[in-house]
Amino acid sequence: MAWDVEGTKRRIHAAALAEFSQFGAAGTSIDKIAKRAGVNRERVYNYYGDKAVLFSKVIRDELDKLAENVPLRQVDGPDDLARFAGAAFDYQQDHPEVARLLLWEGLADTGTVQDEGERAALYLDKARAVAAAQRAGLVNSSIESAHLVFLLIALASQWWATPQMARMLAAELGDDSPARRRAAVVQAARRIAACEG
Repeated sequence: MAWDVEGTKRRIHAAALAEFSQFGAAGTSIDKIAKRAGVNRERVYNYYGDKAVLFSKVIRDELDKLAENVPLRQVDGPDDLARFAGAAFDYQQDHPEVARLLLWEGLADTGTVQDEGERAALYLDKARAVAAAQRAGLVNSSIESAHLVFLLIALASQWWATPQMARMLAAELGDDSPARRRAAVVQAARRIAACEG
């Protein structure tokens, strides 16, 4: 019987995604990932290397999927940035592990991450699109383009990174459906991006 290498890699990746998003890199082990995937630990090491490499691979794969599903290549006005923030919210509603992975990574930040240069490109391309729109007078230029992108991503992702805070504030609102949260994200993004005056 032939060994299903690709199927095994997918199971390991899925197990690592679940473990890392729930417990962070420091809170899980290769043994726990292997057990969840139904493989021996040597298989994990053979396919992915050590835990740090696997953690980096999982984050990069999830960010690549996010970037592919929520692109920002051209900005013609505040509505484009509002749509971007809404799409990022939608994607993370369906994939809350993305925000959690980044939160865990940030908590353990040592000043650099594996493949930081390539990952930075995912963000810098968006910042360049915003900068071009700022130069053209289409969106707010009082906030630097990289900061504006960061703020829009934070608007969309913080709901999933800190669900406990969202839950606590929801008690005040009575109805705090995902649709209302999304509407707030889109409205805030549009206002932040709008040209002054």
